[in-house]
Amino acid sequence: MPRHSETSAHRSTGTASPYDVARWCAGNGWPVHPLAPGRKTPAANCQTCRDEPHSPQDCPCHSAGRWCHGFHAATTDPALLDAWWGRYPTLGVGVSCGPAGLVVLDIDAHSAEVPDRNRLLPGIPIHEGVNLAGLASGFDTLALLAALRGRCSPAADDSTLRVRTPSGGLHVWYRTPPEGPRYRSSVGSSPKVALAWQVDVRSTGGYIVTPTTRTSAGMYSPVGAARLPAALPDWLAGELQRTGHPVNHRPAQVPPPRPGPSLRPAHQRAHRLLEPLLDQVKDCAAAPEGTAFTEKLNRAAYTAGGLIASGHLTDSQARELLTVAADAARPHRSRHSLAVITSALSAGASRPLHFKGRP
Repeated sequence: MPRHSETSAHRSTGTASPYDVARWCAGNGWPVHPLAPGRKTPAANCQTCRDEPHSPQDCPCHSAGRWCHGFHAATTDPALLDAWWGRYPTLGVGVSCGPAGLVVLDIDAHSAEVPDRNRLLPGIPIHEGVNLAGLASGFDTLALLAALRGRCSPAADDSTLRVRTPSGGLHVWYRTPPEGPRYRSSVGSSPKVALAWQVDVRSTGGYIVTPTTRTSAGMYSPVGAARLPAALPDWLAGELQRTGHPVNHRPAQVPPPRPGPSLRPAHQRAHRLLEPLLDQVKDCAAAPEGTAFTEKLNRAAYTAGGLIASGHLTDSQARELLTVAADAARPHRSRHSLAVITSALSAGASRPLHFKGRP
């Protein structure tokens, strides 16, 4: 499809098809992956990958042209885009932010209890004299952070791509220099790495839903005239640095498609230990509530954190296993699940789990 057609389709938010959007993103150098029809979560893995958990980097599906493991399968290959969205035109579109060189601020407007003022902006004490009456969402905390730095809130930055979410939130897209630093993803409720309460960061290790994607809750709609990300402002880069978001490596532009060897004994034992805990999480799918879902997910993630700390699992392996289990049980609570996973992994990391004896 000609580039001008892709751009035209993107601007016409009522007519852009997922295929058009996927091609437009790939044309901008942003690797894309399918989302489940009508949802904001990745399309399901194949049955083998569901039944036999393994590292995304060791998955043979990628070299076979399948989309298993969510954003790990993201690509700019036109042939794969044709195969995926050509055969399944109702798939949504997600962008793998790290390989795309993107930092997206995901501003929430959820109804939630406001935490203590010293947890609103991690690392920044807010004087009792500052009137916080009316503060209720990520829009407010991001505006407060910007005001403290003498800047305008990114939510009002009309120079960059902004996308209104069906829940009333806002995605603010920025790009980083090709040779510049890369940043990790985070959730605004994390006690370890966060930018502001109810402001998530989507970058390395995360993905973002594209403009014009439709879910059962509504459409992700561009706001204003800008249709491309502006450069990440220096002051925001400084805040990401201050709050511990930089990562020490640049992500690969495309995950290497290679079949992997069988799991090492330590990894096998780690999976055997985690498997019943993950099964308990998945079993929560049988009922919409009353199953102690959060408690079970927290227990599984805490255990995974201990396995990571002892070198039996990698962080990406653990997050993949936990996310798949959580999404299988509560597909519409992905943000809550991510917060639970992130917090419990951090807590579990303080208690490494070591195996005794022979495998």
